[in-house]
Amino acid sequence: MNITKDDIRGRLDVAILSPTATVAEMEALAKTVVDERFGFLCVNSLYAKRASELLKGSGSKVVACVGFPHGTVKTALKVAETEQCISDGAQEIDMVLAIGALKGNDRKTAEDDVRAVVKAAAGAPVKVIIETPLLSYAQKIEASKLVQDAGAAFVKTCSGTTPDPLALYEDIRLIRQTVGPQMGIKASGRVGNYFRFTSMLEAGATRVGLVLEQAREILRGWDEANR
Repeated sequence: MNITKDDIRGRLDVAILSPTATVAEMEALAKTVVDERFGFLCVNSLYAKRASELLKGSGSKVVACVGFPHGTVKTALKVAETEQCISDGAQEIDMVLAIGALKGNDRKTAEDDVRAVVKAAAGAPVKVIIETPLLSYAQKIEASKLVQDAGAAFVKTCSGTTPDPLALYEDIRLIRQTVGPQMGIKASGRVGNYFRFTSMLEAGATRVGLVLEQAREILRGWDEANR
C-alpha cells in the first residue's frame, strides 16, 4: 500500500478508555500523542477538558466518548454529555448506538438517539459505535443505514468492551458497500499491526481506533515494509 507514516499517524485514534485510567496516565498519553504526532486522542468524557488543554495548539485532536461503553442511557443524557464535551473542547464525538433498540426492531428510537447527538455536537464529527460482534448480517446493514440517515460522520465497529471486540475485514466491506464511498468508517478492535491496519484501509476504513502500543507497532510495520 502506498501510504506515508504521516498519513498513518493522521488516521489513528489513540485511546485511553479503561475505567481505571488515572488523570496522570491520560496526561502522559496526551503528551505522547502530541510528541509522536498522532492525529487523535480518544478519551472518556470525564477527561475531555484536560485533554483539550494539553492538545491545544498541536496538530492532534480530542475525541470524547458519549454513552460509553453500552449506549444504554437516555438520549437526553447523551445530548447533555455531548454538549459538555464540546464545551470542554472536544473536536469529535464517539457515541454508542442504542443497540437494544436496533435489535428490538425499534429503528426510530435508535435513529432519533443518533440524530439528537449529531445536533448537540454542533458540527463536530460524530462517530457511532454499532458493536458489529453483537449484530447479525442484516442488523449490521440496518445499523449502518440508520447512522448515515441520522447525519453522523462515521460508522465505528466496536467499543472494545464486548466479549470479542474484533474489527473484521468483511464487516468493513459490508459497511462501505452500505454507506457508499463518502462516509467515514472507523475500524476499532484488535487492529494491532501493519498488516491488519492496511487490510482495514483496503476494506474501506478511513480511521482506526487502538491503543498506543498498537499504534507504535503499526508504524514499526511500515518501517519494515519500506526498508
